Amino acid sequence: MKKLILVIGILLAALAFYYFGLAHYFSLDYLKSEQANLQKSYEENQLFFILSYLVIYIISTALSFPGATVLTLAGGALFGWIPGTLIVSVASTLGATLAFWGARYILRDSVQGRFSSALETINSGIEKEGAFYLFTLRLIPVVPFFVINLAMGLTRMKSWTFFWVSQLGMLLGTAAYVKAGTEIAHIDSLRGLLSPSLIGTFVFVGILPLLAKKIVNVLRSRKIYRNFKKPKSFDYNLVAIGAGSAGLVTTYIAAAVKAKVALIEKHKMGGDCLNTGCVPSKALIRSAKFMHQAKHAKKYGIAKADLQFDFAHVMERIQSVIKKIEPHDSVERYQGHGVDCISGTAKILSPFEIEVNGKVITTKNIVLATGARPLVPPIPGLERFTAWTSDSIWNLRKQPARLLVLGGGAIGAELAQAFSRLGSEVTIVEKSPHLLAREDLDVSEFVEARFREEGLQVLTGHTAKEFSEKQGSKILHAECEGKIKEIEFDEVLVALGRVANTKGYGLEELKVQISKRGTIEADPFLRTNIPNIFVCGDVTGPFQFTHVAAHQAWYCAVNALFAPFKSFKADYRVIPWATYVDPEVARVGLNEMEAREKKIPFETTRYELDDLDRAITDSADQGFVKVLTKPGSDVILGATIVGAHASDIIIEYIAAMKHGFGMNKILGTIHIYPTMGEANKYAAGNWKRSHAPVWAYPWLAKFHAWRRHG
Repeated sequence: MKKLILVIGILLAALAFYYFGLAHYFSLDYLKSEQANLQKSYEENQLFFILSYLVIYIISTALSFPGATVLTLAGGALFGWIPGTLIVSVASTLGATLAFWGARYILRDSVQGRFSSALETINSGIEKEGAFYLFTLRLIPVVPFFVINLAMGLTRMKSWTFFWVSQLGMLLGTAAYVKAGTEIAHIDSLRGLLSPSLIGTFVFVGILPLLAKKIVNVLRSRKIYRNFKKPKSFDYNLVAIGAGSAGLVTTYIAAAVKAKVALIEKHKMGGDCLNTGCVPSKALIRSAKFMHQAKHAKKYGIAKADLQFDFAHVMERIQSVIKKIEPHDSVERYQGHGVDCISGTAKILSPFEIEVNGKVITTKNIVLATGARPLVPPIPGLERFTAWTSDSIWNLRKQPARLLVLGGGAIGAELAQAFSRLGSEVTIVEKSPHLLAREDLDVSEFVEARFREEGLQVLTGHTAKEFSEKQGSKILHAECEGKIKEIEFDEVLVALGRVANTKGYGLEELKVQISKRGTIEADPFLRTNIPNIFVCGDVTGPFQFTHVAAHQAWYCAVNALFAPFKSFKADYRVIPWATYVDPEVARVGLNEMEAREKKIPFETTRYELDDLDRAITDSADQGFVKVLTKPGSDVILGATIVGAHASDIIIEYIAAMKHGFGMNKILGTIHIYPTMGEANKYAAGNWKRSHAPVWAYPWLAKFHAWRRHG
């Protein structure tokens, strides 16, 4: 209501401005005809006149009324060059800041909410270099200042930054116009003020900072490279270090565009995902799910299913699955694509030289795709036991009777449930109040309830303090609300996150910048602080997912090979992920927790899977679909799905967010019956019902009554 009143007030002021002919008082003719009278009034009461002038200038600028140029000229004509410049500079900056605040108060929340994905890159740029670009715009009067005021108000630029940069950036133009105002008698029209030469001068001054920035970047690059000898020719256009998803995709794309490419890997092709991550964990989850279904055979109308299994055989099956997928990432396949695959440890000697197996190869560009490794924190006593991780757990051949899992994130939750279903007694210890801390509370609580129902012990809000051994038993001492709980176990799986692999590649000697998170710093083009060294995948983040690594790899390959002719900023607007617990949890975009943290307005639509025919037939009718949309719109801000095949069902929402269609289009799409994917259509139906024009129903009833009796 306050915003509405303010908008109405501004509109009434604008109508009054034109209705009462106030624009006449902001014309050059009026200023010239009344200059003597205005000068006399100024001399009679200088302080009152200056204050009145300030108020008029500030209000007209704040409301974006035309006439700022004439008022600026008036400042020169009445106050002189130096005093006029000072007065006009203060007035124009205050007025611009009020316009900035007005746009922010009235429109920013709705604009940021409606176009949050598209504006994410702009907001990031404003945070980093907003002052620089605002200063440049202020120096070019060809860009209407009122447009700048309103546009900047819609961003996340700080008010103080806007104020002082505007003050400084408008000073030169203000001084020039005020100076022109001191010779008002010689000015015949405002059009004459903006002569081509004057415009050219301002444009030159405006682009000067951009040119300066380019020059600084060139000089900075030269400074970086001055201690290194650049070869006259190179062995390769691009060399990638690390043959995980990031390195594989980078070199595949580079070879596809006929660049000469090499890929260096010191361990196994395929990286973590194939050998110790996605592939083996999903193979284990599948075996565990089969055992779980057999144990609950009655649920499917089967009286009894008595299964025998050998844990070692299950783990061997995982290795067979890896071997079956290995050819997809093999040396033979990539060499067939034109990639030189080199087995060995890479050491970067310079931005153009890499040593591997005692041989130095030269390259025009380097891509760091070295991945990450499990974090094993220095908890007292842990060093006395074997601390299994997601890298090493696949070497187990004897099933632990009691498995302790440290960490309730995606990896910890997935493996904990899998081992439990295979018969281990599993305890999860998680420091946060809930499992899957990045998800909404209803999601976490759903997973926790399912785990407890299956017999897992879930200890959230517990911190691992110390490991010990008592009477032959391994014990974790965990603290919760000041009390220590002793947890006995046979084996411990540490799943507390991953650490970027940055050591041992020569990065320290080259002074490649490392972030506070321990990852390699990258700009939006995925360049490190050394322009021809790029980075992608888990070693840089911000998302440690295989599919994001592959996504980043495209930008690394294209930017490395085609800059400076063409470069692309990495696009993180639509990032999906899934946690493969059962039922699965899948998400894309915002959830309710993040939307509230970012103060983005949203509406929530929910559909329960216990209503879905296919879920009922499969006895998989647990879970829900939750979609966040912009208020009053069908535009999707994010979606979370908990249920069987959630990682597949979510794809429709990923496509919707990426390509800009909303709930109406999903509702209007034919979905095969009976499928789990129909859940998306029913969720869209729930959204439609909540936005139905209820006010029209009585009129429709009357219309149809008329049709019956007409």
